[in-house]
Amino acid sequence: MRPARPADVEAIAELRAVVMRPDLERLGRYDERRVRQRLREGFSPRHTSIITSAGAFAGSVTLRPSENGHWLEHFYLTPALQGRGLGSAVLRTLLTTTDASGDLVRLNVLQGSPARHLYERHGFAVETQDPIDVFMLRRPPTHLADPGSAQAAAMTEESR
Repeated sequence: MRPARPADVEAIAELRAVVMRPDLERLGRYDERRVRQRLREGFSPRHTSIITSAGAFAGSVTLRPSENGHWLEHFYLTPALQGRGLGSAVLRTLLTTTDASGDLVRLNVLQGSPARHLYERHGFAVETQDPIDVFMLRRPPTHLADPGSAQAAAMTEESR
């Protein structure tokens, strides 16, 4: 991963349109212009990383700070690279950082999206949902969020 630059916005907007099209069409919400424009309007290079594979653009992910944690947004992978473990590797990298700081991570995924299974495997649970979106939350593991419990666990392990 590398930090995003303002010039990356169009590549991400195009990938977003490709990746989200099947789910948006299924939900009757696909609009070719709007799908790209929403990305452009919310693009934050400061909080976005570009995912590369074999030196080429493979996707993006945004981890935007919020008042009580982070929002995971604009996580898109080129379709040819989906299902090969790259998304899991990216998530593990990001969640290691948020876990270490004890931060909550929220995201939303479209109803029926296969991406929901990826997020569930990484500890996200449904917080709320509506007919279009599923809002998910991931709390840091308690042994990482509470330094005292990590010490207690280590002491217990040493006493064996």
